[in-house]
Amino acid sequence: MKSYRRELWFEHPQRKGFVNITREVENCLRESGIREGLCLVNAMHITASVFINDDECGLHEDFGAWLEQLAPYDVKGYAHHRTGEDNGDAHLKRTIMGREVVVAISEGRLDFGPWEQIFYGEFDGRRAKRVLVKIIGD
Repeated sequence: MKSYRRELWFEHPQRKGFVNITREVENCLRESGIREGLCLVNAMHITASVFINDDECGLHEDFGAWLEQLAPYDVKGYAHHRTGEDNGDAHLKRTIMGREVVVAISEGRLDFGPWEQIFYGEFDGRRAKRVLVKIIGD
């Protein structure tokens, strides 16, 4: 069995946003040479997310609005803010959207269902953060 590891770095210019990282992950898969196995993609920061969904701008707007309803940014009452931070909402949003995804690899390709793409979700941006891509298989 072979193993491949690579870090992808992102610095989103806004506080919140979603970035389609499918092509970058596919490039990692090609570089790995692995044809059958599993691909783990996970955010290595506690205010960012990795998830799978459709690449449709209206859906992304819906995610943003829904997350803002569940964990609004402009709330003074987060206990986390007593530590001097102002990103309590970002931690909650990351928990909702998830830390990682695992995708099967079949015949050298990410084995997606219809419309599936991999996204990086940023909830406390304007600084560099990393995403781990770990691929194992043959």
